[in-house]
Amino acid sequence: MGAAAHTVKEIDQLYSATDKVYGQFASSCGLSNCAYWMIYDLVSADGDLPLTELSAAWGYSKQTINSALKSLESQELVTLAFCEGSRRNKRAVLTAKGARFAEANIEPAIAAERRALLSLDPGDRADLVRTLRRYTAALEREFSKMTGGEES
Repeated sequence: MGAAAHTVKEIDQLYSATDKVYGQFASSCGLSNCAYWMIYDLVSADGDLPLTELSAAWGYSKQTINSALKSLESQELVTLAFCEGSRRNKRAVLTAKGARFAEANIEPAIAAERRALLSLDPGDRADLVRTLRRYTAALEREFSKMTGGEES
């Protein structure tokens, strides 16, 4: 295996390991991965977000997002309402129970992420974000070429 192939494999394994960490944490909260990220996004948006922003933010299919939102609704953590002035576009809103859930589960996770990031030197943090952004864009271009999609 060449150096580039080894590096690609190592990056893939790191992505998988990170995804596993988040998946295990989401499960410990009683949530699917997608539901976890929906609540996470709602916390970051002060508890209220149009569904179009939720669906665009994480790259999940509409079906997966709808299933996650139905689950969150059934747990009474989220309600869906029409956006102001619209009879078509909806938004997700954290309920009082959802806000308590987020305070107990999601906000501590966000704080843990910050502590983990702050454990890196400032230059390493900037390099990490810049490099991941460039790598992800390059990967999207390469896969787009393979699937006949347009380059972004």
